[in-house]
Formats: sequence, structure tokens, C-alpha cells
Amino acid sequence: MALTLIIGNKNYSSWSLRPWIAMKAAGIDFDEELIPFETEDFKTIVPAVSGTGKVPVLVDGDIRIWESLAILEYLAEKFPDFALWPKDAAARAHARVVANEMHAGFQELRNHLPVNFARRVMKRDLPPPVVDNVRRIEALWADCRARFGQGGPFLFGARYTNADAMYAPVVSRFHTYAVDVTPRTRAYMDAVMALPAWKEWEAAGIAEPWLFAEDEVDWPMVHRVDKPSFNAQQSEP
Repeated sequence: MALTLIIGNKNYSSWSLRPWIAMKAAGIDFDEELIPFETEDFKTIVPAVSGTGKVPVLVDGDIRIWESLAILEYLAEKFPDFALWPKDAAARAHARVVANEMHAGFQELRNHLPVNFARRVMKRDLPPPVVDNVRRIEALWADCRARFGQGGPFLFGARYTNADAMYAPVVSRFHTYAVDVTPRTRAYMDAVMALPAWKEWEAAGIAEPWLFAEDEVDWPMVHRVDKPSFNAQQSEP
């Protein structure tokens, strides 16, 4: 029986992106079930399989796993040959450290710069707590690359790991809001954004029709990469 990953809107769902891109980049076969936020399907289907009533949810037969990091851990155990965590013990331990720091932290960044793949790349002013988050993430990435990433473009070398997947939404945030970063950070971002899996998710997110004010920081103005800016309130029927 194939794995099924239940996800939310690709334009906005940062947590859904993490296991999806990890599985795609690794070449793990799975069925995707996208259930749009704020729909009756979401309100009925997701709580039946998710203890939190949120996405993503990985379904493997009778097993249900919610929470992105728990899904990534499950996948690493189920598919050890895909090396979703680094094989070296020291690198693997550090990858788990930085993944958990992402899972538990950086709330200021999350709140101020919501994931929005369809938004035109435009700078947004950053309050000091968000700047602190950015600098901490840059330091984490630089440390991973310096200590473990010499063999390739990702945090732990040539393979895209669960640690990279946990920071995939941050790559999107830094890019979408034109955050000022170091050349080393930009090089890592470019490597992630060049992945076929990234391009597939991005294209799907841009094509989605759904619009949520809480994730549009310029509301009621909406700036889209594929169309002129518009006033969402005036556009409502």
C-alpha cells in the first residue's frame, strides 16, 4: 500500500512543504491528497486522521503520523537507504539539533513573514526580533555548511536531508520578502530553489486560486508573481 501525504494549500502551508519536499527530493513514492484550508472537506477529513486537526498527515496503512518532524523521523526509519539523516553520527546528531531548533523556534519570523509562494518578491521591513531570527538561522546554516557540508550544496553535503526540509519554508520566506542575507546564505538558498521538487511545489502554489488574508501581509493589496497587483476587497463579488 502506497504512502499518502495529506497536505494543505501549497501556496501557504509551510508545515506541509517539509515532508513533501523531503520525500520528493529523496525519491520516495507517495500519493498526495491536498485538502484546501477553510473548506468543509478540511474540517471533516483532517480531524479524523490528525490528532491536532492540522496538516500534514502521513498515512501508512493503519498508521497515522502528524507533525512534520515526526513524519520525517518515521520516514528516516522506514527508508534507511535514502539517508534522510546524515550517515555520520556527529553530523546526524547535529542535523537533529538544528531541525528541532527550527521546529520549536523562530516564531517572530514565522509570524512576520508568512510563507506565500505566489507573492511577488518584495522587501518587507523587519523588526529587531525578526532580524535576530534571521541572523541566528544564517549562523546555523553557515555552521552546518562549514562543519559538514563540504561535499555538496546543502546543509550536510551532497544529499538533501531532513534538516534541509525543516528549513525549506525559511528559504521561501527569505526569498519572497527579499531579506538581506550573506552571499553564503544566498548560495544555499539558490541550491534549494534549483531542486526539481522545489520548482514543482512552487509552480503548484502559484497556480492555486485560494486567497487568505491572514497570510497576505500587504492586505487588502495582493501582489502576485503572475498577474498585476489588485485590491482584494474591491475584487470581491
